[in-house]
Amino acid sequence: MNVAAARMIPIEAEPLCVPHRIAVVTDAWLPQVNGVVRTLTTTCAMLEEWGHQVTVISPDQYRSVPCPTYPEIRLALAIPGAIGRRLAKLAPDAVHIATEGPLGLAARRFCVKHGVPFTTAYHTQFPEYVSRRTGIPARYFWRYIRWFHAPARRIMVATESIRGELRTQGLTRLHHWSRGVDLDCFSPDAPVPPEFADLPRPIQLYVGRVAVEKNLEAFLALDTPGTKVVVGDGPAMADLRLRFPETRFLGRRSGRELAGCYAGADVFVFPSKTDTFGLVIVEALACGTPVAAYPVAGPLDIVTAHCGALSGSLERAIAGALTCSRADCARVGAGYSWEAATDQFRAGLVASGEVLAAV
Repeated sequence: MNVAAARMIPIEAEPLCVPHRIAVVTDAWLPQVNGVVRTLTTTCAMLEEWGHQVTVISPDQYRSVPCPTYPEIRLALAIPGAIGRRLAKLAPDAVHIATEGPLGLAARRFCVKHGVPFTTAYHTQFPEYVSRRTGIPARYFWRYIRWFHAPARRIMVATESIRGELRTQGLTRLHHWSRGVDLDCFSPDAPVPPEFADLPRPIQLYVGRVAVEKNLEAFLALDTPGTKVVVGDGPAMADLRLRFPETRFLGRRSGRELAGCYAGADVFVFPSKTDTFGLVIVEALACGTPVAAYPVAGPLDIVTAHCGALSGSLERAIAGALTCSRADCARVGAGYSWEAATDQFRAGLVASGEVLAAV
């Protein structure tokens, strides 16, 4: 279905009715560690707490192969028709297709073929992300994004910047779905890791995937005073360790240990230009740590003069962020709750149960 044909679908889709049986189809799931997985696992867990029945169709349930250049991501090898048959058997009240990978593609194919309404989400700047890894211009990958999302009744997006970008691509049935932070875990009083005790200040922290699309080299190559600390893992780790031996690489951290890394840092540096939100940004803010980033989608929608600095020069952004009040940062971070974000997700779902029951 092309974009023009998709616009014929009514924008106001039927609201989800009770009982709430929700199917989420995703190519990003545990044991992957990234913002998309944290968003989906937290949202699904909260929906279940609220009494919904959530079925997740994910790569860990099928044979899979590692994604080229990104082995931590597994590409599911489901038997043709298997996802559709599973959806037909489940007959959920709503179908949400979270990603554009093999499982998402199989679910989309089934729903379009049988006229089953569904929603999607745009979690990652997919065209720019793949362009960074392949060298192929992003415009070629936008063709796939437009085609994939065009028949969705609603496309869930986290920020106004991404909403505007999708509109320019002809995708207009957009629904706001923000992100949240666990404020019981991420707080200014999180215990600072012992590794920080003797580090020269200011401590400049990065948290996230250690991969080419995160533009981490732009941060590590800066000649700034203090100490650069990287928390996370990924395919670029070995190379960056060799090239930037003065950087402290702490590996993966989670929960209160991760929160302590944020709380103990003087500034959180977000060099990525391909994220749609940046969940780590609000985690850092909730711990009272100001943010330095480029003025791109995600940071533009979150970071204000009260809680960080944005600049085309990451060095200037770091200097500006260091002047911010940590109390102001914590107040901004506290405004992002998973309860509110999950309610936005739930409000964006569309009813599909009667159609699926008839398939």
